[in-house]
Amino acid sequence: MATRRSKKTSPELNAGFYSRALGEAEKLHLQEASEVEGVDDEIALLRLRLREMAEKSPERIDLQMDLAAAIARLVKTRYQISSVQKKSLKAAVTKVLEEVAVPLGIGIGVGVGGTLRD
Repeated sequence: MATRRSKKTSPELNAGFYSRALGEAEKLHLQEASEVEGVDDEIALLRLRLREMAEKSPERIDLQMDLAAAIARLVKTRYQISSVQKKSLKAAVTKVLEEVAVPLGIGIGVGVGGTLRD
């Protein structure tokens, strides 16, 4: 779950290393982003993008797999899951993609026997 950190005051943030490279609007966005802890928002955003890609570009299994792998890494980080659990999560994501891609006849990334390659 994403939580908010205590707010930094503007003078603290403006004294930061990157402040000269940022415009005023970017400094506000940076301040807002610095108040968030955790990766829940990032996981949710990547899940949304994966769904959009599956709908709009179902043939791009390669990119869908990249997004799914990124989600799996973030979930592992979020929950600090073991490598066995990570393999199980990857297998589950692969199974879902196989059940969508293979019936649609999408051949990109599909190995012999209709299974997705690692």
